[in-house]
Amino acid sequence: MRRPLSATIYGLSALVGIVAFAYPLFVGVLVGPKRLADIQNETPLLAMALLLLGLGALLIEMQGRAVNARMVATLGLLVAATSVLRFLETAIPGPGGFSPIFVPIILTGYVYGARFGFLMGSLTLLASAVITGGVGPWLPYQVFAAGWVGLTAGWLPHLRDKRQELVLLTIFAFGWGLLFGAVLNLYYWPFLSSSANDTLLSDGGIWPALARYGAFYLTTSFAWDMARALGNALLILAIGFPVLRALRRFRDRMRFEVT
Repeated sequence: MRRPLSATIYGLSALVGIVAFAYPLFVGVLVGPKRLADIQNETPLLAMALLLLGLGALLIEMQGRAVNARMVATLGLLVAATSVLRFLETAIPGPGGFSPIFVPIILTGYVYGARFGFLMGSLTLLASAVITGGVGPWLPYQVFAAGWVGLTAGWLPHLRDKRQELVLLTIFAFGWGLLFGAVLNLYYWPFLSSSANDTLLSDGGIWPALARYGAFYLTTSFAWDMARALGNALLILAIGFPVLRALRRFRDRMRFEVT
């Protein structure tokens, strides 16, 4: 009974995030182009309420499961350590969109499981935003996108060959370096134009809209996100082996369930 309920809560939380990201892409057709500009100020508030509701549901579910204090302590320790990296990133900015926080999120999700990885990514972005003063209408989107990074890392197959495992994680980290920026751009892209033609429900159909979004992404964000992707890949190659070894040793000593 507990597992179906747990899966339902995580599934509903993921659906909330998808709706929040997709909402601006559909709203132009639903309310008309004249109302689209007015919705711009309302959407971040609605999305923040929805996303925080989803995150709250996850935290409540986590407390309701047979989670021991060691698992909670481990999550808190990892979130705190990774949040400090965000502070260092702010103090000493890297090139483009590079950030060192994604590698710990990916490796933690890979070792400790998808659900743990989702909480790791979400809480890390939330805590680091408070530390660095990066709180704004973009934060709930960053929180959920980072959670998806950790979540999907937990879905990766665990290969016996350590070299192949490192290659897999490197490719995954590179891909999410680009995907993270592409996903975050979705929530404000329709508001760059007062026309409903940039929505996925426009008369032109989904493929022309995606083509326009692809051109927008390539010209405005691709180079910035490439720095993040390359940084992720290089960090995985540089520190992947020792970090994975340390996380697994700690996991085995703590002896908590990985899901």
